[in-house]
Amino acid sequence: MSLSVKNNIIKIISFFYFFNAIVEVIAETFSYEPIIFITKPLIPILLMVLYFYTSKSNCKLFYVIMFFSLLTNLLFIPNTADSLFYGVITYTIHRIFLLILIFRIIKIKDYIPFFLATLPLGFIFFYLFAASDVPENSYYLIFFHNLIAAVLGGVAISSYVMNDSKQNSYLLISVLLFLGLQLVIYIEKYYMVDSHSYILRPLAMTLNILAFYMFYQFVVISEKNQTTIDLP
Repeated sequence: MSLSVKNNIIKIISFFYFFNAIVEVIAETFSYEPIIFITKPLIPILLMVLYFYTSKSNCKLFYVIMFFSLLTNLLFIPNTADSLFYGVITYTIHRIFLLILIFRIIKIKDYIPFFLATLPLGFIFFYLFAASDVPENSYYLIFFHNLIAAVLGGVAISSYVMNDSKQNSYLLISVLLFLGLQLVIYIEKYYMVDSHSYILRPLAMTLNILAFYMFYQFVVISEKNQTTIDLP
């Protein structure tokens, strides 16, 4: 495949990614589930296709992350206790693989900035955890997920502070969007569980769409910098 044809394919897929994203956000605004069940799973699928054409090494772990993102998106569509429980499980697994991939790319050399960035985020998320009415069957999963979120934030912030590179900038933007997404989900699922919000779900999906696109850019740039991240 010629470079020009490949670039055109990448542009077309990128266009469809953001077009699908706009349709998804509109569908979330009006809670129109027939469209949501189509557009929401397409977000990670289109990113996987986009990554296939742009990646230099096609890291298998990236596809695993996107697969669990797809499952999480599907399970978070129905507003039921069971779907929320299984959604939290897949979301936690997804975050574990996300953290593994980031640690394969980012090598922490100084742990002091990492701990200084992680601790405040840990206090924030565990305060929200303690102040919210978390279902008993999800208690330990949410606790563990908050720990992962604090570590993700610590890695991204400390890496950016120590080395303001393009790679670390994309990671910081991506992780901050992920943390914002988690905050919005907390508010929707545990603080406003008895009321419908016309803002929170579209906002959550907007953060989700942008966070994953920035993460995709982070991985691709890392590969261009000849970082070895492929699975054995």
